[in-house]
Amino acid sequence: MRWDTPIRLLGGLHYLALTDGIDPWASPHDTLVEQRERLSRFVREQDVQTNEVGRCFGLLPAFLGLAHATGESLDLVELGPSAGLNLVFDHYGYRYANGEWGDPSSGVSLAHEERAPVPAELLARRVTVRRRRGIDLNPIDVSTADGVRTLTSFVWADQQARLEQLARAIAVARAHPPELIQGDYVELLPQVLADRDEGALTVVFQTASTQYLRRERYADLRAVLADAAREAPLGWISTQRHDEEAGEFHGYALEVALWPEREARVVARMGYHGEWLDYLA
Repeated sequence: MRWDTPIRLLGGLHYLALTDGIDPWASPHDTLVEQRERLSRFVREQDVQTNEVGRCFGLLPAFLGLAHATGESLDLVELGPSAGLNLVFDHYGYRYANGEWGDPSSGVSLAHEERAPVPAELLARRVTVRRRRGIDLNPIDVSTADGVRTLTSFVWADQQARLEQLARAIAVARAHPPELIQGDYVELLPQVLADRDEGALTVVFQTASTQYLRRERYADLRAVLADAAREAPLGWISTQRHDEEAGEFHGYALEVALWPEREARVVARMGYHGEWLDYLA
């Protein structure tokens, strides 16, 4: 059994609730029996699609740091973007202890717990995103009703605040749609990075998707990144895999690199959904 099978099953139950209007949580056993074929197909065919915009609360300082080091212009390439909601991070509003950033009129306003605050001088910086691309095996099209249902199904059904935030982020992404490319990102990344603009820093980033790669496949990805960094400067922002983390804690370690000038180092730790941020850099 795949390690993510329970997540797929819970997503399938939520999908039934969204499509059929039933309450699978009132009698889960009966639902599992009655809907066995549909749930089996969902678990077998539907990969996990989480697009947690709360993680942008931790990603923003990393983007600002890279933009400051190289100029304000960035080209983004997200690995495993799902619907690409994190690719439009600059269209959200943010409130930190030491200042605000972004669009104050945005439907998405992120203000989470800070265990160590983001410096005010970092929040004073600006960034211009020139291009937004994401590579996903099965990207979600949130311009369709089924795409919205599929994405929504992978948010726990009792977490109303996250569901409401997802709906608002979908509205933002519909207004500012990123470019989503279907395929294996380890295979496609070399040709995507071959199409780089010298007028902006290309930043490859991801949150959680590398957890789904076999260790050998992840090594292939790091080799692709190393090869690309030899051709031109390359930014990297990534939540670390569990087998990369030093020590044990509940949450993600966030690493940032600016190759070839600066190797990857952990700049923050954050909750799995971005619900807290411990800024270290």
